[in-house]
Amino acid sequence: MFQIGILTLSDMGARGLRLDESARVVKEMISKLDWQAIKYEILPDEKDLISRKLAQWADEGSLDIILTTGGTGLGPRDVTPEATLAVVDRLVPGLAEAMRADGLKKTPFSMVSRQVAGVRGRCLIVNLPGSPRAVRECLEVILPVLPHAVRLLKGEADEHPPLKKAKGES
Repeated sequence: MFQIGILTLSDMGARGLRLDESARVVKEMISKLDWQAIKYEILPDEKDLISRKLAQWADEGSLDIILTTGGTGLGPRDVTPEATLAVVDRLVPGLAEAMRADGLKKTPFSMVSRQVAGVRGRCLIVNLPGSPRAVRECLEVILPVLPHAVRLLKGEADEHPPLKKAKGES
């Protein structure tokens, strides 16, 4: 079982003016995998505050993955990628590239999503968009590889496991 932290970045959500539907989607999807969300918080779109929380959670050592939602667009308050880049040791660009590439099949607006993924210590940090629909679509793309990524980070994986074929593949 993997231990997950969910960090939602939303000025309105932090003030209690918006329900956090994106985190609800994350919790729903990881529960089907028998993963456990052991940390959850909503913060305003403040770079330093986000960076401190990401570093704190990753450095505590109890989380395998931190999934952020929100703050990945081009708005002046969208600072999640910068906050993440400030604390990760290494980037995992393939995760963000895969999410954007799949998103382009559905909408051209995927081109302006700036989510990043990286590693701090032995914790994987992945930025997800703020829209519940986009969160679901992005997680559908990356969830199959996250267990392997976590095992690699923990030094428990030697080779790539076989992947289940997507619907329609032969």
